[in-house]
Amino acid sequence: MNYSMLALAAGFVLDLIFGDPRWMYHPVCVIGKLIASLERKIRRIFPKTKGGELAGGFLEVVLVCLLCAGIPLVILYAAYAIMPWLGFALETYWCYQLLATKSLRDESMKVYDRLKNGTLEEARYAVSMIVGRDTESLTEDGVTKAAVETVAENASDGIIAPMLYMAVGGVPLMFLYKAVNTMDSMLGYKNDKYLYFGRCAAKLDDIVNYIPARVSGWLMVAATLFTGMDTKNAAKIYRRDRRNHASPNSAQTEAAMAGALQVQLAGNAYYFGKLYEKPTIGDAIRPVEAEDIKRANRLLYGTAVLGVIIFLALRAAAAALTGF
Repeated sequence: MNYSMLALAAGFVLDLIFGDPRWMYHPVCVIGKLIASLERKIRRIFPKTKGGELAGGFLEVVLVCLLCAGIPLVILYAAYAIMPWLGFALETYWCYQLLATKSLRDESMKVYDRLKNGTLEEARYAVSMIVGRDTESLTEDGVTKAAVETVAENASDGIIAPMLYMAVGGVPLMFLYKAVNTMDSMLGYKNDKYLYFGRCAAKLDDIVNYIPARVSGWLMVAATLFTGMDTKNAAKIYRRDRRNHASPNSAQTEAAMAGALQVQLAGNAYYFGKLYEKPTIGDAIRPVEAEDIKRANRLLYGTAVLGVIIFLALRAAAAALTGF
């Protein structure tokens, strides 16, 4: 097994133990500042026409991808050339920073805590920190659903997808994935400002998440086997409802989660004061409850552990067969 795979295993364990190192500037924040800075400069160069916006957005994607993958690649190459253990330590630390298992659990459990020990207003505020929808009028059920959906969706974006890309190409490919994901979250809006400028970023995000989202969905179904959840219903709802979303990827893990918990997720939601009609995911076999946030996190951890074990095993098998 090469250093990158050892770094993935070590980084994953560090993330489970410590979560995000908040005392240091996060790499995703650096990526976000890069995206914002390049956007300002590019918009000054290209005309404010459909063609100009599309071209500017394309240039933004190319530059961000080159910088976010190229810089870590050069630094790691130099570190490994100087001393292998230095490269391994750096790759482990970056992997640890770029995974979000514990932080996702911690942030969603803040919502659970406010539902159980605080007020609905406090719970709405807590969930507003992790979702993009309007939360001011959410009921207790709505707050709970929003938290569970966030855990489900980010199981792919924040954990399985980055691990999968690191298993394929080391931390530089992991950085590339996070850059694309961050661009989509900052530029991929269908409003007047980003309809054309953000189109390339949004489409690329759909592409790079296509396989990881489906891998995550099936891993989540499989994880029900050792987390005490409804495996049969998880598989049923996953196959039936995994396309019930405007995005080709977002409903994959939400469907598996809804089936595993025997609840109904998604449905209509408000964004920036506007109602968006969305299909539901899952069957309301029972009402959603605050405890579902804890159950969702148990399934999240099961999915993450299963994922890292499988990726390490497959990479080790590939190395044994090819010698690389």
